[in-house]
Amino acid sequence: MPTFLRFTGLAAALALPAAGVSTVAAQQAPTVPSIAPWLSPASPLTLVSARKADRIAWMVYDQGLRNVYTAAAPGFRPVRVTSFLDDDGTDLTDVRISDDGGVIVFVRGSAPNRFGWVANPSHDPRGAERAIWAVRSTGGAAWRVAEGGAPELSPDGRWVLFTRDGQIHRARVVRTPGVPITAMDTGGVPLITGWGRNGTPRWSPDGARIAFVSDRENHAFVAVYDVAKRTVTYVAPGVDCDGTPSWSPDSKSLAFSRRPGVPFGNQAQRGQGSIGNPAGPAVNFSAAIQTGNPAGGCGGGGFGGGAPAQTAAANDRNNMRGSPGFYTAAFEGGHTLKLMIADPVTGRAREVWQNAPRDSVFTTLNNMVWAGDQIVFPVNVPKDDFERWYAVSVNGGSPVRLTTTDGIIEDATSVSFSRDGGRSLIYTTNADDIERRHIWSVPVGGGTPRRLSTGDGVETYPQPLSSGKQVAVLYFGAKTPASVALVPMEGGAPRIIYPTLDKSFPTASHVVPEVVKTKAADGLEISNTLFLPKNLKPGDKRPAIVFVHGGPRRQMLPAYHYMQFYHWSYAVNQWLADQGYVVLSINYRSGVGYGKSFRDAPNTQGRGNSEYQDVLAGAKYLQARADVDPARVGIWGLSYGGLLTSQALARNSDIFVAGADLAGVHLYGNVIDSTNLAFKSSAVGAIDGWKSPVFLVHGDDDRNVDFAQTVGLVQLLRARNIYHELIVVPDDLHESMIHANWIDTFDRMGVFLKRFVWDKR
Repeated sequence: MPTFLRFTGLAAALALPAAGVSTVAAQQAPTVPSIAPWLSPASPLTLVSARKADRIAWMVYDQGLRNVYTAAAPGFRPVRVTSFLDDDGTDLTDVRISDDGGVIVFVRGSAPNRFGWVANPSHDPRGAERAIWAVRSTGGAAWRVAEGGAPELSPDGRWVLFTRDGQIHRARVVRTPGVPITAMDTGGVPLITGWGRNGTPRWSPDGARIAFVSDRENHAFVAVYDVAKRTVTYVAPGVDCDGTPSWSPDSKSLAFSRRPGVPFGNQAQRGQGSIGNPAGPAVNFSAAIQTGNPAGGCGGGGFGGGAPAQTAAANDRNNMRGSPGFYTAAFEGGHTLKLMIADPVTGRAREVWQNAPRDSVFTTLNNMVWAGDQIVFPVNVPKDDFERWYAVSVNGGSPVRLTTTDGIIEDATSVSFSRDGGRSLIYTTNADDIERRHIWSVPVGGGTPRRLSTGDGVETYPQPLSSGKQVAVLYFGAKTPASVALVPMEGGAPRIIYPTLDKSFPTASHVVPEVVKTKAADGLEISNTLFLPKNLKPGDKRPAIVFVHGGPRRQMLPAYHYMQFYHWSYAVNQWLADQGYVVLSINYRSGVGYGKSFRDAPNTQGRGNSEYQDVLAGAKYLQARADVDPARVGIWGLSYGGLLTSQALARNSDIFVAGADLAGVHLYGNVIDSTNLAFKSSAVGAIDGWKSPVFLVHGDDDRNVDFAQTVGLVQLLRARNIYHELIVVPDDLHESMIHANWIDTFDRMGVFLKRFVWDKR
């Protein structure tokens, strides 16, 4: 029977097989230097700027303490304005700042999981909550505003909107002395109560009105709430799916998109008629990943969890599928998308633009923004390897491509607009420097994009200042962890304003990684980042470590990363190189940064796991290096990186002598059948080839990868007497929310790798 050793400070167990190491021997495992100094710098993770003042604010993760900082012109001296001084795992997100920069709001607490449970990683017996907080940028204690999340701050900073149970709530941020507080002022009762799932509230720039979307399953309305009159006006209501409201800079007009309503053949049965609580998949790579209720309706909101009127198979055989309008929906002339502009007072709207019949390019106007005299929006162009942003004039005309640069524009944090009414699109891309990210600018009316930030670092999260002279960014370098910096609008090198690194951070111990290319068995070229130890001497034969990122839609860079876990994993790889390992970080297929054809490569995941051959090619590259001992190669990763780690140990224990699998997926889908492709694509499909030791870590409130994945794997390892060490953290998430847990995990992982890779015990 296995022997168990309880770890101090974590609810965890070290599982030792009967024929394995004794408890005493495990306690005498070789020591390695702690990871703590490498994870010691305060890390800014988000960034916002005021519209009418040269002031910025950002969230900082400082060894588990999560706080809000701010800085203002002319000196931009960083000031911490909140005092949350416990490493208790309480998240801090959704930082927003008022137009004048005077008030900052934010959210404390995680989003609920599929059971409605707010994460409680510190095991507080009182439980945990998710609430909106506020603080003045000039100082003073922060205060709790209301229970809720995703705040929409009014331009003057006095109010915040949020949605709950399909209704729009409002809470008073700044209280006026002598004015009584009502339940509506605290978000206790809705500000706007209406049929449907109401959401996407948007303040007009003057704060006088609120636009929102009311999704009613087979159709959706855009509506406007007048704050002073307390009235609701539905904007050009019809039978279609209206959404994505965006205000003009002068608050006098409202743009929105219109798509056809849902035809009979695609309508869902109501069931009990109650409003559902939809959620999309946590991540996209396996049915083993936790998911919410199926989405439906106009905006993906849906009602009731009903089923389609007929099964897909029945639909395929239905002789009515060819009859127009039963299973397809279009406007007269075959158009499927319209851009509308409305008068928010009267509710009357006019059509500005419509797509072409059977258009495969302009199919949505998601995330559109009224900027200058243009409506700007992202487009996923078929057969184009890179993301694009287009603009349509509010006076009509054809869409104009703005981002003619060939490079990734990753998400909403990669794009912002100048504070002069939005006349320029400011964006982050890897154009002209595929392994990094830099800041670019282009007029929203069209023109030649120009690069603003210079140098060999990484710049993300652009936030233009109101004066138009600078852009605040998050900056990352090969030896410089996450920083807040300012970039001149006319272009130039970033100037770091936060943080100031102290002597405890091992800057001098860092190496500058190099990008190396490998080729997989099928000939696909893969980009990798190589960390070589500083003390490497001719003739040395060092142990090597492969790192595989998660996602899988990620790209590791030759610098600190802009996402928190990958920021840490870069530090871990530097730490391992400092100990003497040769480390290779692999950008395997299905990651981002190298084009959509690379991202959407065939036969990946449960369809054959073709990306594993990129991992194998990386390991063989290391084995062929003169400075690597081919018999001492290990591997580590989290999430999808954990999946590939388990794949490596199951398929190639002859190459990978040990691995660390953090919160990994081990079985695609739920079919246990050796002839099933998804099963064969999984690590457990090759479990009988697994011989190498493995270090496992998982939090049991993981909202991305079901904890059952580790539960099931351990049963297989036990049954085959495979050596494994296990850390289980009750109530923790996919990535631990407690800093002390990360230090303990990485330190123990370092000891494990020393024993089984370096010493090859």
